[in-house]
Parts: sequence; structure tokens; C-alpha cells
Amino acid sequence: MINVIIIDDHPIVRAGMKTVLNRAPEITVIAEGCNGEDALTLVRAKQPHVLVLDLNLPDINGLEVTRQLIAQGISTAILVLTALDDAQMIFSLLESGATGYVLKDEALETLAHAVHAAARGESWLSPTVASKVIRRAVYGEQPPTLGVEQASQPESSLTRREMEILHLLAQGLDNAAIAAQLVITKRTVQNHISNIYGKLGVDSRTEAMLYAIREGWVKP
Repeated sequence: MINVIIIDDHPIVRAGMKTVLNRAPEITVIAEGCNGEDALTLVRAKQPHVLVLDLNLPDINGLEVTRQLIAQGISTAILVLTALDDAQMIFSLLESGATGYVLKDEALETLAHAVHAAARGESWLSPTVASKVIRRAVYGEQPPTLGVEQASQPESSLTRREMEILHLLAQGLDNAAIAAQLVITKRTVQNHISNIYGKLGVDSRTEAMLYAIREGWVKP
């Protein structure tokens, strides 16, 4: 089971997220709190696999909580929850050690997927903000225009199916969506993704996407 702690100062929001997560397979919410001090205390005491942390808290904001927990060497993955689609804050959080960034208006639909990804050690970003992070990481502030004729040839060790999946990863699709589009099982998708990681020498979906975009194989 993936043990989760939820920190949000709105009881109704906490209740909604708790219901969604407890209904998801292999996830259980073991504690909840309403401020930054609760986050620091509960994570130290219970050492959950994943912390779902609101950015705007009444005492210590989520960014500072993240910095403090990372400085303490915790192994808990931190998913930051916010209503703000703010590029600079996204980069600050990720640079501080947060595992993912979940927008509140997408949370009820995507939170369980984000928790599973974080528990596997993968970065997870709401689709709305993923392209911003990729473009900033790859191109800086001004992404260039890349025509098909400019793209380099893909790594020869990748199979045609692996390249198809890499393209779909770059579009922000999760394993279920990729499986549906290619009419294969989710387990087959995961096996292909594991092969892609090994061949490219990366450890996460984000790194695989960045690699492919840097090489010009796909466009964000």
C-alpha cells in the first residue's frame, strides 16, 4: 500500500481528496493536517510514501515546507497542490525537491495517478504545466521552431513501437491513455517504457521526454 498524508487548510478539499485516494487501488490516507507545522510533524512521525501538500497554508507555505523536509533528508515524495499556474513557482518547487505539481482544478481527476507516479519515484506534472517545464528546461525562455526536416534521426536501438510510445509520452499521455491509443495492455506499455529508460539511460518519464525533445525526435 502507498501511505499518503494530505495537508490542506480547507476541510472540504481535504475530504474530497481523501475520498478519491482511499477509493484508488493500493492507496490509503493515513493522516491529514491543515497547516505547515502539521506537515512537518506528521511526515517526521509517520514517514509516508507520498505527501500531498497545499502550497498556500496559513503558517508556513508549501515551498518552505518542501525545503525543510528535503533538508531533513526525508524519503517522502512531495506532491504540491495549488490553484496557481505560475511558471516561476513551479520551477522553484521542483528545484527545492518537490516530486510533482498538481493543479487543484485537475486534482480529483489526476491525483491518484500522480500519487502512484510519485510513489514509483517518477516526477509528475499536471498536463497544463508540463509543457512550460519542458520548454524552460530544454530551450530556456524562448523555445525555437523545429521543423520536421531539422529533426535528428532517432536512436537506432529504439524499436518503432518504442518511438511511438516516446511520442505519446511527450504529449503528456499516461500509461492507460497510451495503451488505449495503441490498443495494447498497460503492462505492455510499462514494459516498453522500462526498455526506453534503459536504452536512453534515464530514470523517469520527464527525463525521457526531455531527451527526445533535445534530440529533436519529438516536439513538445
